[in-house]
Amino acid sequence: MIRLLYRFFEPQKGEIFINNQNISEVQLESLRKAIAIVPQDSVLFHNTIFFNLHYGNLSKTKEEVFAAAKIANLHESILMWPQGYETQVGERGLKLSGGEKQRVAIARAILKDSPILVFDEATSSLDSITEHNILEALRRASKGKTSIYIAHRLSTVKDCDEIFVLENGKLAERGSHSQLLSNPNNLYSKMWSMQQWATSDEF
Repeated sequence: MIRLLYRFFEPQKGEIFINNQNISEVQLESLRKAIAIVPQDSVLFHNTIFFNLHYGNLSKTKEEVFAAAKIANLHESILMWPQGYETQVGERGLKLSGGEKQRVAIARAILKDSPILVFDEATSSLDSITEHNILEALRRASKGKTSIYIAHRLSTVKDCDEIFVLENGKLAERGSHSQLLSNPNNLYSKMWSMQQWATSDEF
């Protein structure tokens, strides 16, 4: 669905509209500028943490990079590092934790300042405590924007206005978190119960 939104390929049937505009009738560059993605595994360069953050939008000022890092809940951590924003992150960001890499991806998306944000399994590889902190950063980053969350971990999507449950490549259920939980026999309710049980079993 997201590949269709980015126009990596065209739909065989139907049309896709953003803000009443058919995306097949707009320039690709314009379309893709309107969408920022926070991937499951963000690509980091063997350079400073500042460079890796600034890469989200190289036209932004140093102060704007700092502001994005604050929203992503990363700024205070960076200030505690020996070289601060000049700290090298290592090859593919090996010196950073999974949560820190996700915050870099969030800060990049904030710097891009697109009206549509896509979060692709942004908390899948994190522990429960880190996930909670990342979700807080995501809420701040997505304020006033259209946000699309792709997730298997349902705690990531429970606050969304509408949830689409896919099964075998097709839409199985849709609705808000409370609407979907109102039927204990549907797929979403069963997955929610299983994940809540798994989470409580960790402690």
